Amino acid sequence: MAAHIRRRLRKGATTTAVAAAAVAALAASQAPAATLADGPAGGGDPKAAGEDTASTEDDGAATGNSPYYTDLPPLVTPDKPGSSSNLPVTGSAEAGIPASILAAYKQAEQTVATTDPACRLPWQLLAAIGKVESGQARGGRVDANGTASPRILGPALNGQGFALIKDTDGGAYDGDAVHDRAVGPMQFIPSTWASWGQDANGDGRKDPNNIYDAALAAGRYLCANDRDLAIAADLDKAVLSYNRSNEYLRTVRSWFSYYQRGTHEIPDGTGTLPTTPSTPSPNPGPSTNPGPSTTPSPKPSPDKPGGKPSPGPSKPGDGSTSPKPKPPTSKPTPAETFGSLENAGTGPLRATAGQAFDERVAVLARNALGAPLGKVSVTFTVTGNTGTLFSGGKKTVTVRTGADGTATAPELRAGEKAGEFTVTAVAGTGRPRTLTYAATVTARQADTIARTDEKALVAAPGEKFADAVTVKATYKDAAAAGVAVTATMVKDPLGLFDNDKGPYFKDAAGKPVRTLTTLTTDAEGMLRLPEIFADGTEGTYLLRLTTEGGASVVIELTVQAPEETAPEGTTPEETAPKETETPEA
Repeated sequence: MAAHIRRRLRKGATTTAVAAAAVAALAASQAPAATLADGPAGGGDPKAAGEDTASTEDDGAATGNSPYYTDLPPLVTPDKPGSSSNLPVTGSAEAGIPASILAAYKQAEQTVATTDPACRLPWQLLAAIGKVESGQARGGRVDANGTASPRILGPALNGQGFALIKDTDGGAYDGDAVHDRAVGPMQFIPSTWASWGQDANGDGRKDPNNIYDAALAAGRYLCANDRDLAIAADLDKAVLSYNRSNEYLRTVRSWFSYYQRGTHEIPDGTGTLPTTPSTPSPNPGPSTNPGPSTTPSPKPSPDKPGGKPSPGPSKPGDGSTSPKPKPPTSKPTPAETFGSLENAGTGPLRATAGQAFDERVAVLARNALGAPLGKVSVTFTVTGNTGTLFSGGKKTVTVRTGADGTATAPELRAGEKAGEFTVTAVAGTGRPRTLTYAATVTARQADTIARTDEKALVAAPGEKFADAVTVKATYKDAAAAGVAVTATMVKDPLGLFDNDKGPYFKDAAGKPVRTLTTLTTDAEGMLRLPEIFADGTEGTYLLRLTTEGGASVVIELTVQAPEETAPEGTTPEETAPKETETPEA
């Protein structure tokens, strides 16, 4: 990890001697449990105790050695006896921990005490790490479920001063499909979260943005390798496994001791926000000697975690003839840099063929600090063969985000073909961010289908029915055009049993069929069935019509021989057959 700036302990402290003395005084006031173990991870080279141990790889650190806040506790710490089991109601602002955040730390301590009692995890250690990693989830800005809002993302771990960690989650957690980023209140990188993620709030999800899930995951991560966190060396190893920097260890240790001396609960959203981020170590480049300079080294900027003070000027008169470098070009600040793209609350995308979708695709662009970013161009594209298009008949549209960071695509209108398709949102150049939304077009539906007349349908055996069957389908009292209709000869009104006798249709080859599935209503919702034929069996039969949407109607078909009628001017007795006399022998 890179070298880190130290917090100015008091306004007006103008020399490094004053700052060093203040830090030494603070360290001297801590309890014995806060003693820093020798060297990194409690052992190793003592010379490294004052140096950072960053590398271009994550070294298995939970955060990927991401930047963190280096603010130190006040010199006057809370002075409450005991182990903070009885928290004071009031106290200094720095000692206050937002209610949901504090509850998550305590719940994690209790859970780990049940599953791994030998670890002896103190919730104050989680609080110290949470303070350093996210400023207690940005002062308690979490929703009712404990989820950070907006979510907290670290910078891309692209090797430019930070570890180089290529994407491991397809952007699922951090919205970055190129490099990983630390995510959530406890700043887990996606690969670590994949192994250690927890569902502590019982919602069925392991969400690194949720303080309850993240706190329990952090607790179990710190307890790994059979550590006993009541032992100083094991505690140091645990903290260094989170971020491999001795400066990080010292900062966490300071807050750990501070919280051990007392703290109190404050309302969510009212916590004190940290101001001083750590700085990365830039990759070494070509050596240049710009010559003497009177320009002071730049101060680190709290909203620019990627910066580091420049090295001091070269010695005057060193004989260098190298030309002075050109002034650096202005680079966008993190607040101006596009960081991530996420769903802005788009609901399920479903519509009936030919209808408009109720939902519109919306995305939210954030800057490198996780805040909404305006004026970002987002291109939305429809992909699929349902015929669905944006209003205006376009498959691709580009929309810029507003001041709130959101961009909403135009209305979608479903095509005539049922099926699934996708809408893709892409933003950013060089390293674009992509979101994909699944959408469905369902077949046109009807909630009612009925005959247009009530005339009895009768045919003689072996003949066809003289009257055609005509029905009309409607949906919400309007004509349902283009609705698929299935016609089946059945034995019962519910259509549970098909009938293999009685009336039938004919297929294209003229063969009898008793089910048709290729019927569709016209523009007026009307459907005239093909001719129906009777076989040689008399009786009453049922024809059932069903539509997409569940509407149905059952129609009676009667097969019977025609009644015989007497010729005009005769009586039934005259037309009756006469007995034939047998001649006598």
